[in-house]
Amino acid sequence: MMTDNGNLNQAMGLPDLPIPLLSTIPVIGPVLFDQNLLVYAMYAVVIVFQIMLFKSRWGLRVRAVGEHPKAADTVGIKVNRTRVRNTILGGAIAGLGGAFFTVASGLAFGKEMTSGKGYIALAAMILGRWSPRGALAAALLFGFADALRVQLGIIGSDIPSQFLAMFPYLATIFAVAGLVGHSRPPAAEGTPYKK
Repeated sequence: MMTDNGNLNQAMGLPDLPIPLLSTIPVIGPVLFDQNLLVYAMYAVVIVFQIMLFKSRWGLRVRAVGEHPKAADTVGIKVNRTRVRNTILGGAIAGLGGAFFTVASGLAFGKEMTSGKGYIALAAMILGRWSPRGALAAALLFGFADALRVQLGIIGSDIPSQFLAMFPYLATIFAVAGLVGHSRPPAAEGTPYKK
């Protein structure tokens, strides 16, 4: 029976690993530096990809395939193979983000567990002007809006719960519509390449 073994029915998540000095910084310390291993791994992924995309030959090839695939093909880059590999790599990173909902945060797998956060991730990429560093900053902004919604609900704000639930999505719309200005995606995004 579950009542005899109550510990079987509790949510299991990855433990938080506070970074000794950084986690004691007021306000941002607990938010950024008192997280679980998966969050720290994603910080490392952002740093590595920011450097690799803008400071390496591989990154130059990836950007060339996205901007002008015909020119990339002319210099010997296999465009379709590069696109497939990058799609698989992007899917693996997105899978780490999805794993956070079940493995790291202690939630059980269920229908609608992401609550539309995949669309917010796309908006973060657009707001971040198609760079890993910018996408991280935008994701932190949207995460702040979601945390504010939760905190306002906890303290019993007079704002109706329906408006609180809309807050992260409204922040996303306003940020992408008003703050981005002209954010240009890669020129050949979504365009099939045929030799």
